[in-house]
Amino acid sequence: MASSSVTSIILHQKRKSITSFIFITQPRYAVRYAPSLSLITRFSSHFRRNIQRQRPFSTAAPLPLSLRHFIPQSSLSPPSPHILPDALPASEVLPRGRIYHETYGCQMNVNDMEIVLAIMKKSGYSDIVEAPESAEIIFINTCAIRDNAEQKVWQRLNYFWFLKRQWKSNVAQGRSQSVRPPKVVVLGCMAERLKDKILDSDKMVDVVCGPDAYRDLPRLLEEVEYGQKGINTLLSLEETYADINPVRISKNSITAFVSIMRGCNNMCSFCIVPFTRGRERSRPVDSIVREVGELSKEGVKEVTLLGQNVNSYNDASGSEEDIEPGTNWELSEGFSSISKVKTMGLRFADLLDRLSSKFPEMRFRYTSPHPKDYPDDLLYLMRDRHNICKCIHMPAQSGNSLVLQRMRRGYTREAYLELVQKIRNIIPDVALTSDFICGFCEETEEEYADTLSLIKEVGYDMAYMFAYSMREKTHAHRNYTDDVPEDIKQRRLTKMIETFRDSTGQRYDSQIGTIQLVLVDGPNKRAPDAELIGKSDKGHRVVFTISPLPRRDNIDDMNRNPKVGDFVEVRILRSTRASLFGEAIAITKLSSFYKVAEEEAMVCDGRV
Repeated sequence: MASSSVTSIILHQKRKSITSFIFITQPRYAVRYAPSLSLITRFSSHFRRNIQRQRPFSTAAPLPLSLRHFIPQSSLSPPSPHILPDALPASEVLPRGRIYHETYGCQMNVNDMEIVLAIMKKSGYSDIVEAPESAEIIFINTCAIRDNAEQKVWQRLNYFWFLKRQWKSNVAQGRSQSVRPPKVVVLGCMAERLKDKILDSDKMVDVVCGPDAYRDLPRLLEEVEYGQKGINTLLSLEETYADINPVRISKNSITAFVSIMRGCNNMCSFCIVPFTRGRERSRPVDSIVREVGELSKEGVKEVTLLGQNVNSYNDASGSEEDIEPGTNWELSEGFSSISKVKTMGLRFADLLDRLSSKFPEMRFRYTSPHPKDYPDDLLYLMRDRHNICKCIHMPAQSGNSLVLQRMRRGYTREAYLELVQKIRNIIPDVALTSDFICGFCEETEEEYADTLSLIKEVGYDMAYMFAYSMREKTHAHRNYTDDVPEDIKQRRLTKMIETFRDSTGQRYDSQIGTIQLVLVDGPNKRAPDAELIGKSDKGHRVVFTISPLPRRDNIDDMNRNPKVGDFVEVRILRSTRASLFGEAIAITKLSSFYKVAEEEAMVCDGRV
């Protein structure tokens, strides 16, 4: 054995008789037991004599030992007399295992699963199945943002446990098609938050892996082979997976998600993300441009840039000088931040500038931002670039300044409304979306009423609304009491949703009579043979009837039906509170549509 190897012996005893010995010589494994040197020497000599006796066909020097020599022979097919035991043909090597995966939570989790699949593929796990009953490895990527999401995961884990625990009977009854009991792997935010509880759940889970440890998954699965439970939930200050090309889950899709940064420094009092995802760190601009370039070659027409606080992106990889905290890091006017920037590099506006210039026929969105990081240069860039969608997410969370202070959001109701007005002055036809929480700690009826009035005053195109769910480890958990009864939370949530629906209807109605550029996603499920559906620049869902259309940029006059991935001009005829319905006019290109629109605007203004 090489001097750099770590040697350990795992002893399994039954009725005082040794039943198996395993020598592990890889340096990365820790020593399980530390017997005396004389004991190791006696065991080594004993095994070498026994192994040599089992090779009557070989007269060569003794071969080095491997794990295969100590597996019970009944579990192995007999080796061919012409093939050494350590050199089985590839056709006789069992597959590493088929993968089934489920993802809960945000789009960041979807992107993380694509990263996981890329890591596993590189390690030889390339087969993905559609049903957990056919898998030897089950990945479940989890969300810890609310208790509801965690309860769904526990339900699924119970079923996966059943598949593992009752594997033999499931196979016999035709319920399961896996070749061995599945290994269950919990990934993501819940893995970090509840790692001890998950591992203690009566052998329900084999591996627990946090968001920053996905590169370690192949090794953790090997640990399971040795009877151990694999766990790695360490958070990183550097990991961005910038060098990994994700395996896209949605094949032949015309939209894709690209992670540009990870973690969050905001430390809002209600939020678990900084504790499950760690501190902010951003990918280098060049790696993002390279990934988007590959997507463009694959035919992707729209990319959504992802991050827990996406517009605080800060690529300091090329910066060698520290700055005084806060210097030159412009926040939205009237907003503050608990965390100060120590090293300033390329900001989010710089990244969007480069991407939108390099890929003029690709549309760009981003999520999820914080209102504090909308400096003027970002707003003007969004106004001037036709391929940056005019849709801005502005998570308010509450409409009351005292609640916002308890939430540690870093702004007041007045500052938020002033930013809304500034955005609409710079980008007049912008769509605004938001997040709201009702029933936060100590929220009174008067404070809650301020949230309803904010929804009415701003007029959002879309919003995510939730009843507050306290999370352990958060600032609120340590400092406040979750004192709003659940029935009151649900009543407030119902009223909040009703208020939003009344106001959002006006936003959709305002689009009637306009011509929108729609990226076709696919057939409308309600009428798949007659209608197509897609999204406008503002993120509105648009439905239109299938019919042959002219092509703006084609010299021949042949009309054709639009297909998935086409940009289609649609005149909006009517609306509901969730969709727009229109008449398709023509198939066009992204840049051509906005060039024509700009020329028409110049004519109307008398500039030509």
